[in-house]
Amino acid sequence: MKKILAFAGSNSSKSINHKFVQFAASQITSHEVKLIKLTDFPLEIFSEDLEKEKGFPVNLKLLLQEIEKADALIVSVNEHNSATSAFFKNVLDWLSRIKYKFLEDKKILLMSTSPGKGGAAKSLEYVKEAMTGRYKGTIVESFSFPSFNENFSETENKITNETLALGFTDILQNFEHQINS
Repeated sequence: MKKILAFAGSNSSKSINHKFVQFAASQITSHEVKLIKLTDFPLEIFSEDLEKEKGFPVNLKLLLQEIEKADALIVSVNEHNSATSAFFKNVLDWLSRIKYKFLEDKKILLMSTSPGKGGAAKSLEYVKEAMTGRYKGTIVESFSFPSFNENFSETENKITNETLALGFTDILQNFEHQINS
């Protein structure tokens, strides 16, 4: 049984990405999944001056410990103005300062969603490049989920669009298979 850490790259109290990652986590039964909120690890806006003055924040060290304990990650990212959110970028910046290759040897299911038809795909692509290129993670699957409010039922906790549901099931099964090997 592998340990999977799941979180959304959003700081919104009503984050649909958190709802989406929570849904994904609930679908995995053959592994231990821990769902966290990054807002439980608050970090100041990164600056080199702050790092020199105060060092690495305790919350950063705790978050890195959570990531290091996991065999794999499920991450869902939001999008602000066609880019990843400043909140999540800040988290990535801090993590890369304490350990540049903080995702090395981690298999990742990277997802994104938005209320619109784009499904936060631009943010997903940015984060995919950062996670693999800079931080040395392995994206084994990615999934951009469009029009969250139209294609997902929160009351039933399910994807209502049949095509999207089948596609998501496929990527989730492949992710589980990949982390077993």
